[in-house]
Amino acid sequence: MEMEMNNQSKFNRICVFCGSSAGKKSTYKDAAIELGKELVARNIDLVYGGGSVGLMGLISQAVYDGGRHVIGVIPKTLMPREITGETVGEVKPVADMHQRKAEMAKHSDAFIALPGGYGTLEELLEVITWAQLGIHDKPVGLLNVDGYYNSLLTFIDKAVEEGFISPNARHIIVSAPNAKELMNKMEEYFPQHERVASKLSWENEQFGLNPKCDISRLS
Repeated sequence: MEMEMNNQSKFNRICVFCGSSAGKKSTYKDAAIELGKELVARNIDLVYGGGSVGLMGLISQAVYDGGRHVIGVIPKTLMPREITGETVGEVKPVADMHQRKAEMAKHSDAFIALPGGYGTLEELLEVITWAQLGIHDKPVGLLNVDGYYNSLLTFIDKAVEEGFISPNARHIIVSAPNAKELMNKMEEYFPQHERVASKLSWENEQFGLNPKCDISRLS
């Protein structure tokens, strides 16, 4: 019965941000593999930053081995195997890091951050900001493995307390300690915050879209 419920996910593809290192704790590696298997169980494809190193390699291999489609979006400069290893599944080469983030977002219905470093934080905070601005209304999940992101969540709560983030915008972030609980929360997510501008306004003006563009890809 539980598997039947899992197969009814509202997400087709989820973008996962994570470290190109595996971290010092085995629980980080376990969490990446667990998340990959959870996506497979729910018939969800993966969008990620490409390559086969660190947590990025572990989750992409888990999803690929489970028979789901994997899209790796990677800047051409980082494509040599000695830098990032070999990407499994479909490879989408892009010009730079900015285009990488835009492509990952375009092809995804939601976002999840596993433990990672500067790059993971930058990607996570940007998609949170995009949600606050009204550019998208996709769920943003934080897989808080062994309390890795406790300090970040404390900082965000402090920003709410000091009036820099609205209480409703705090709910943009969905967090949980394991993959199954996080996915269940994301399936139930509904935006509570006020957008700075409407999504259609951003699509028409900020991105310079025209009627021939498939704006559904940005929804």
